Amino acid sequence: MNKDMSARAVISQLRDGMTIGVGGWGPRRKPMALIREILRSDLKDLTIVAYGGPEVGMLCAAGKVRKVIYGFVSLDTIPIEPYFRKAREAGAVDVCELDEGLLLLGLRAAGHRLPFVATRIGMASAVMTNNPEFKTIRSPYDDGEELLALPAIKLDVALIHVNRADRKGNTLTFGPDPYFDDLFARAADKVFVTTEEIVDSIASHDPEVMKANLFEPYLVAGVVYAPLGAHPTTSFGAYGWDMGHLKAYAATATEDGGWQGYRDKTIGNDEASYIASVGGEAHVRGLPIPTF
Repeated sequence: MNKDMSARAVISQLRDGMTIGVGGWGPRRKPMALIREILRSDLKDLTIVAYGGPEVGMLCAAGKVRKVIYGFVSLDTIPIEPYFRKAREAGAVDVCELDEGLLLLGLRAAGHRLPFVATRIGMASAVMTNNPEFKTIRSPYDDGEELLALPAIKLDVALIHVNRADRKGNTLTFGPDPYFDDLFARAADKVFVTTEEIVDSIASHDPEVMKANLFEPYLVAGVVYAPLGAHPTTSFGAYGWDMGHLKAYAATATEDGGWQGYRDKTIGNDEASYIASVGGEAHVRGLPIPTF
């Protein structure tokens, strides 16, 4: 039952062409330690499913991505992730552009092991134009309404960052918004989590604590102890997003050789060198958590 793994061991289980869901939301609670390990690997031709943030742009810039299925790809105060913008405008990646609700429904359908879900969302909109492979279905009931038959978004793997985990795969995710990490977990064949803290057991008699256990431990194939592993995105209760770093990263998208320069200077060969390159542990832990 010990699911403790290294980030490198997780990436060794991934294969070219996989569909990988990434939890979190924009620049919030992204499993960036695993994303950086993918960047250090030879993986390619990936389909990435996300409410996207810097992970999507970095993977596109590194040539790892064949297709992106997304509700948005944003750095929040930088509305469109710049490296994703470059890849999208150049036609370098295939895309399935959905709104936030359709992405939710597609993941939920996969979690329920359904082939599709019927919905009004997207009908008579650009969703149908931009995704000509989508089909409609007629309601079998008296209303006879035509509905979008949204295909399930099945994931080979989900990568998720949490605040605390035990070695059996139980997790706690703190903060006012769980986003949709539970849907990513249930839509996937395998789930790998990175965690700020690893303990022997997360069991608690406090129901308020256990509300933070968003998905079942049997779904989790591996737990990676990765303190600061969400940087430069925020990890609620631990540190905020590093907007200074994100702005500097975004600026490299306007430079010749900008991505290679960023990668060489920042990503490094391991997480220790990465954290040192962005200002060290004290800097990251001192980043204020944004409030809205």
